[in-house]
Amino acid sequence: MLLAGDVGATKTNLGIFSSERGPREPLAEATFSSGEYESLVELAGEFLTQANLKVDHAVFGVAGPVVGGQATITNLSWVIDEAELKEKLKLKSVLLLNDLEAVAHGVPLLESEDLHVLNKGEPTSHGAKAVIAPGTGLGEAFLTWDGSRYRAYASEGGHTDFAPSNPLEGNLLDYLRDQWGHVSYERICSGMGIPNIYAFFRDSGHTDEPAWLAEQLAAADDPTAYIVTAALENKAQLCVDTLNLFCSVLGAEAGNMALVVLATGGVYLGGGIPPRIISALEKGSFLEAFCNKGRLSKLMTRIPVYVILNPKIALIGAAFYGLNYTSIDR
Repeated sequence: MLLAGDVGATKTNLGIFSSERGPREPLAEATFSSGEYESLVELAGEFLTQANLKVDHAVFGVAGPVVGGQATITNLSWVIDEAELKEKLKLKSVLLLNDLEAVAHGVPLLESEDLHVLNKGEPTSHGAKAVIAPGTGLGEAFLTWDGSRYRAYASEGGHTDFAPSNPLEGNLLDYLRDQWGHVSYERICSGMGIPNIYAFFRDSGHTDEPAWLAEQLAAADDPTAYIVTAALENKAQLCVDTLNLFCSVLGAEAGNMALVVLATGGVYLGGGIPPRIISALEKGSFLEAFCNKGRLSKLMTRIPVYVILNPKIALIGAAFYGLNYTSIDR
């Protein structure tokens, strides 16, 4: 019996799995608001009490780098420790994975109904695969074929330097650099990045902000969700411009990652944002930026690009790894 989790800055999904039923059919499952708990120990302990099932082992995909059995959630104040979880939850073993590594473990299990095709391409059998996931932050991971199965690897590529591809993006870089000093792709291609783009357009005078929009954004519980919805419904040009630039920068970074790992097996867009904005991703700016790689542009047109529709992919991946492989196998 395995406890598996997808631990994010905004929400945490937990499930209990068995070898008999596999990683897609949990015996118990629940979603929690991460910020309402002091620690993963507290949150997981509450879930295990509710589920009332005997669990021996646990695997958690966590939104942050895992070093020496410890992880700090990038956009949350938790510090997570394998030894502490093992002791306080009374488990035989606990393993922490980067959340995008967990997603990557789930990619080979995806079925056609779990995916939306943005670029059909010409996938290479056993070619490397890249995963890029804009959610609260920007996660990245990749998979390579070892001769018998795909192996998943974590990355913190979302924190690499943002590289503008045109004068408008250069102005965005200057605007954000004045605020943050270092500007990563996560400052733009994420839930926290969308308000940054919006503010840039507004403050630079590029696009006017109507008074009604300013009032509604000030009252919104989630400004990012409001901006995205207003853009998709074409309610305000400022929101439309914001989402278009978001898609373009996301396409450029997805293309960068495809080149870094030579992802001839495909690029997979995960996270909470891409499934909501498929119509915007299909309009052209995403794939145009994805393929705009100079002498390698033709190669980019042959790389498949998918949106992961299954919101439980990280939980599935963590459960799959926990049910099939040990920490030694890593």
